[in-house]
Amino acid sequence: NASVGVQGSGWGWLGFNRQEQRLQIATCANQDPLQATTGLSPIFGIDVWEHAYYLQYKNVRADYVKAIFEIANWKKADELLQKAKQ
Repeated sequence: NASVGVQGSGWGWLGFNRQEQRLQIATCANQDPLQATTGLSPIFGIDVWEHAYYLQYKNVRADYVKAIFEIANWKKADELLQKAKQ
């Protein structure tokens, strides 16, 4: 829901909060970087700028986000999570 709800252009993120040792969902507007904005270590990101989905999904961002979750490389996301926990 966070990625779908980004107003305008931006990113939806699953990041690791090292201080609290937990996963956290965050959004960043435009091209703002995750770590500098939130302090989270990036695990999984979804580009929700219109250029990423408009040709195939028109203005239905929710369908695009759903499709991303179906093709995501969860093994790589887990590798990034394990690295962030160190």
